[in-house]
Amino acid sequence: QVRLVESGGGLVQAGASLRLSCAASERTLGTYAMGWFRQAPGKAREFVAGISWTGSSRISADSVKGRFTISTDNAKNTVYLQMDSLKPEDTAVYSCAARFRRDYDVTTPRWEYEYDYWGQGTQVTVSS
Repeated sequence: QVRLVESGGGLVQAGASLRLSCAASERTLGTYAMGWFRQAPGKAREFVAGISWTGSSRISADSVKGRFTISTDNAKNTVYLQMDSLKPEDTAVYSCAARFRRDYDVTTPRWEYEYDYWGQGTQVTVSS
């Protein structure tokens, strides 16, 4: 099974940028759909952005569209979440997740139950 390790979180002011990294223990392109989720205190985990196992489809939540971008570095087996124009409401623990490929489904999963493997998460705090 793939192991996922997130990094790059921290404390920033509103309007700043951060780039989160999710290092996978094996190649993801062609094998795993990847997603980023976040969970704020007292709230349910929510989908942020994802990329299909083929790499051809990328989607993001409406709340981050135009500000957050998911990307991959296949040589490093790493998935990134570039976060720009951060807002206090973006404060949460951010986790990456992987779903093993389904040959019959090339869409990008966006629901928590669809993912098979999870990282431990990294804290992002945005001050006003």
